[in-house]
Amino acid sequence: MSAQLGPTHGLEPVLGLCAYTHDSAAALLVNGTLIGFAEEERFVGDKHTKAFPVQAVNWLLREAGISRSDIRAVGYNFQANRYLRALTSTPRQLFRSGTRDRALPRAASFVKVCRRTKARVAMLAQQFPSAQVIPVLHHRAHGLYAFGSSGYDEAAVLVVDSLGEAQTTTIAHARRHGAACDYRIAEEIDDPASLGYAYGAVTEHLGWRRGDEEGTVMALAALGDPERFADLMARAIPLTEHGFTLDPRLFPLRVLSHHFSRVSPAFIHATCPTRRPDEPVEQVHQDLAAALQRRTEQVLVHLARRAQHLTGSRVLCLSGGVAANCVAVGAIVAEGLFDEVHVPPAPGDSGTAIGAATAIHLDHTQSVPAGVSGRCYLGPAYPDLEFPPHPRPGLNANRPANPARFLAERLANGQIVGLFHGPLEAGPRALGNRSILASPLLPDVIDRLNRTVKFREPFRPFAPVVLADAASDYFTLPQLAPYMSIASGVTDYTRHTIPTVVHVNGTARIQTLTPQQNPFLADVLTEFDQLTEVPVLINTSLNVKGKPICGTPDMAIDCLIDSGLDALMIEGWWITK
Repeated sequence: MSAQLGPTHGLEPVLGLCAYTHDSAAALLVNGTLIGFAEEERFVGDKHTKAFPVQAVNWLLREAGISRSDIRAVGYNFQANRYLRALTSTPRQLFRSGTRDRALPRAASFVKVCRRTKARVAMLAQQFPSAQVIPVLHHRAHGLYAFGSSGYDEAAVLVVDSLGEAQTTTIAHARRHGAACDYRIAEEIDDPASLGYAYGAVTEHLGWRRGDEEGTVMALAALGDPERFADLMARAIPLTEHGFTLDPRLFPLRVLSHHFSRVSPAFIHATCPTRRPDEPVEQVHQDLAAALQRRTEQVLVHLARRAQHLTGSRVLCLSGGVAANCVAVGAIVAEGLFDEVHVPPAPGDSGTAIGAATAIHLDHTQSVPAGVSGRCYLGPAYPDLEFPPHPRPGLNANRPANPARFLAERLANGQIVGLFHGPLEAGPRALGNRSILASPLLPDVIDRLNRTVKFREPFRPFAPVVLADAASDYFTLPQLAPYMSIASGVTDYTRHTIPTVVHVNGTARIQTLTPQQNPFLADVLTEFDQLTEVPVLINTSLNVKGKPICGTPDMAIDCLIDSGLDALMIEGWWITK
């Protein structure tokens, strides 16, 4: 989408940024409309990069036909002084034996991050001298993006992550009044009570990367017995009337430094020694993951119930890093508290780039920007690609006459194919434009995908994409799930016909798809259905373990070469080894 500068509202164009922490990203509003959004990792190949999103910003400026000097406001997704709120609990922590040792290091670390954030805002002011740099409360950025992307007129908004500035959980009530919007945080939980901190701590204890591989622990949980450590987790994360807290004897106070462990000796003694990444996964690790996952679901359902009580709303928007836990989101849906639950395509920190830009627009125009609702394909596209017969040594390229039919036939014949098509999707899930597709009818497809294509743990499941009008034949979820963010139960028919899409816990993280959302992938599913009588495909991200989703054509071709993919379809071109 290109745009020309028209009459602005004083502070437009607005650039929203997530930068210098993790999951760097940028979003741009021009004339009150979202022009685009992109995550820097998809350009540079460094997963979760914290670098300033140079490539993403440059692409947005080209897309809008403007320069840096045209930017009038930059929204940054943290407010420096809000970190100092964490210090209000320091005196109390100093007087308690379980927190005394870490109270002062914790306080000092929050002061340090406050100063660092101020320095980052000053750097942004130097990079954009024509713009006003406006820090935005982190959880407000999360929540506004979640609500703006939902299309709802009114909703409860629950944001749960590891840490904003001091907030870790917020419940808000969002309401539209014509073009205007009111967003009010009704209740909040501050650090050290943090569900994201606890989940990340156990993820690291189990030998996976905190802030990256929590999804692996969620998958592992299905193999374990949650009862073994259920009492321990209930003590570690006790519920309160308004939410939850953490027991510092098991999850020590957070210090914003890599030099402080996030689990205590008592936690290790009660569970297992810290697992190294190269060590085998044992039953105790599965059981601990299962107990953590169950407690996470219990806490999130408790928070969702609190959100419903405070707002009276019948719909829920859910965001923050913990919202990526699709099994827990499925538990909220199953509870029946809400008529519908919405998780935006990018619930993690990258999405706060859109939220920060939205906040500035809302504060200065009293309206929500256009172009946010119902959109996930917000990044770069490469529609004019041309390839020679041999794009690289050992590769062959040709252009089939009917790409959708051609691809469906290859999938039905058992090939595993990368698909690079249209604008890049937002967020951590491949939604059909940067995907690896495979037939769910192949009995060995999960082993092939994990072992020879993705190079990841054998217990990890793969998500299905299904035509929305056929979803109820295969899945029990009572709502649509266009962004692959909710785990659903499955029907008996699914268990019998395509058991490959069913995880050990009896669920599947589904993506429901309509032709309006993604015409090409819908055509592929329709053709595949005509060939196999199954309108379902396995859909996983176009990458290998440890790498981001492929954002550029070169990255996609590298993935073909370096993995066990049989072929790559890229903008209608068929490339094989």
